Amino acid sequence: MSLLLRDSLAIFTGLLVGILSGVMGIGGGILLVPIMVLGFGFPQHVAQGTSLAAIVPTAIVGAYTHDRAQNVDRGAAVWLSLGGLAGALLGALVAVQLPRDLLVRLFGALLLSRSYRIWAGRQPKVH
Repeated sequence: MSLLLRDSLAIFTGLLVGILSGVMGIGGGILLVPIMVLGFGFPQHVAQGTSLAAIVPTAIVGAYTHDRAQNVDRGAAVWLSLGGLAGALLGALVAVQLPRDLLVRLFGALLLSRSYRIWAGRQPKVH
């Protein structure tokens, strides 16, 4: 695959994932990682790291847009961010040490468990 074609596909993929993430409120990694592994042939570790790097500007734009629409609880966002930063550091340190096959299986199990929960209609009740 030529570099121009690969880059064009990456831009299109980012656009599509950004739209889906913004509309459905899901993390882009749940879409990007499988696309990069299966569609672009990235190793699992590289796909996960690349996804995390790509999410930063996407999350900033999405959060800013939702904040302008007054859809952000800023207090909760600060505390979630602090916990998320610590968790992301710890998780990344663990992930880079895991064998590829185990990391792939863990990611697959996460996708399956989330998919089943959605498919079965087991969504939290809004009070």
